[in-house]
Amino acid sequence: MMKIRKILYVLSIVAALALLCLTMGGCVNQDPEGEAKESSEETDDSAGEEQTASSLLQITDPQEKAAVEAAAARVEAMDSAPRIIATSAATADICDRLDLDLVGICKTTISEVPERYADLPQVGTAMAPDMEIVSSLDPDWILSPSSLQSDQQPKYEAIDTDWAFLNLRSVQGMYRSIQELGEIFDRQAQAQELVDEFTEFYEEYKGKNEGKESPKVLVLMGLPGSYIIATENSYVGSLVELAGGENVYAGTNQEFLTVNTEDMKTKEPDVILRAAHALPDQVVEMFQEDFETNDIWKHFDAVQEGRVYDLTYELFGMSATFRYPEALEELQPMLYPESEEDVSRAKENSEKATEAAEDSKATEKTDEETLKEATK
Repeated sequence: MMKIRKILYVLSIVAALALLCLTMGGCVNQDPEGEAKESSEETDDSAGEEQTASSLLQITDPQEKAAVEAAAARVEAMDSAPRIIATSAATADICDRLDLDLVGICKTTISEVPERYADLPQVGTAMAPDMEIVSSLDPDWILSPSSLQSDQQPKYEAIDTDWAFLNLRSVQGMYRSIQELGEIFDRQAQAQELVDEFTEFYEEYKGKNEGKESPKVLVLMGLPGSYIIATENSYVGSLVELAGGENVYAGTNQEFLTVNTEDMKTKEPDVILRAAHALPDQVVEMFQEDFETNDIWKHFDAVQEGRVYDLTYELFGMSATFRYPEALEELQPMLYPESEEDVSRAKENSEKATEAAEDSKATEKTDEETLKEATK
């Protein structure tokens, strides 16, 4: 029988059009050609108008809706519950909140998977799932973050299974993905409950920094041995934007950029944020050494004014999580210090983030194969 992904190749041709767009990006992307359709011209239809939670989460594209409906119909016609594998901690957490059973789970050393999945077979890391194990579990669906689509999609197609890449590049994208998964797997009530939680939070939060001067922010995403620039299309960048900050590398359709420090200096950010992806213990050490030994950093106003902060790796990763309120709370005094108490709190948050990364002992806990994948 024809798999859903083959049906959705026709129905879902626009599902990935705004994959990198902060507020209105396609969420459950099953289009093999989706990445070729990304465009910097895609914008939120409600730009210039007051945004509400409903406008941020609304799914209006008829072809995207048709794709989700087709997937839901296929799942409903199955004789038994779909066998689902979640290849990242973030996607597993969403499945847990939607009360979905899984048959396989990712391997992780720096994040926790929901307790209900603790005894399931591990299929490898999010970046490098073991496809032999994945195939042996005979999955009907594989759920992964869209940031890994270009690497993982060919592997999933090779074992002829259905798959969905969730837009976890922003809080809004995560909740749109949740709505679509709710419809596909008959979890509308659970999905609506989660959406209602976001709606309540957003309507209260959106005016928090209204009228304040937006700080110019440089976001560095550290990898073992190097770092890149996180734009507003990344999860960390989307949090800065949600808080009202101005990303100094905004205006691209890319999630991350490779930029030299001389170019960063021309942007003269008010604040420099340092996040860690994979092996946070290595990353914080790398950042500290680079900022101490690379002479150009001392010329940045943000460095001279002490506004360089490390972010808690569990809150500011590659994928959106349900801990975004904590992340925004951590950002608040860093971006908008209104008193000496705020300044102290920002520094304290940063110091705690550094200590947590060092105490993670991620390198020690990670096997050689995963280390090789993380540092390549």
